[in-house]
Amino acid sequence: MKETIYNYDYLKDEDITEVVIRTKALIINNKNIILGNENNVYQFPGGHLEEKETFEECLKREVLEETGIEIDDDEIKRPFMKVTYLNKDWPEIGKNRKSEIYYYLIETSKKPDMSKVKYTEHEKQGNFKIESIPLSESINVIENNISKNEKNKVIAPDMIMAIAEYLHQCED
Repeated sequence: MKETIYNYDYLKDEDITEVVIRTKALIINNKNIILGNENNVYQFPGGHLEEKETFEECLKREVLEETGIEIDDDEIKRPFMKVTYLNKDWPEIGKNRKSEIYYYLIETSKKPDMSKVKYTEHEKQGNFKIESIPLSESINVIENNISKNEKNKVIAPDMIMAIAEYLHQCED
């Protein structure tokens, strides 16, 4: 599994006051990739791990909430990438957060079902929508979208790295 750590504040383990774990799904659907788009920010479906929830349970819950797709266990492949952020004074002064994001591959032929989604108020306000993009064009689409929202400067590089890693592993 490819691992990347961002630690621009040079934090040590003892400096961390909070740990957040998230799962993200690289959903491959008939040579397309399914992405969320909120306020011109592309993102993989996924979210925060809840208390007493396994990584796979989190992944299945988040994919259902954001895409309406009910994922079966055999559609979830191993995590193929982990990105860790160590941030000083985030999300507020005095808190130092470690965020671990696990990227899983999901291969499914199921289509998004908007009757089953459960968007948060934040997602509704951000006009969250699901898009299906040809996998072969996905990196270019994400790169060409970076200038449309400041958040893309943080999110897009990891998404591009995840897609490139997936494509690289397909070649092996």
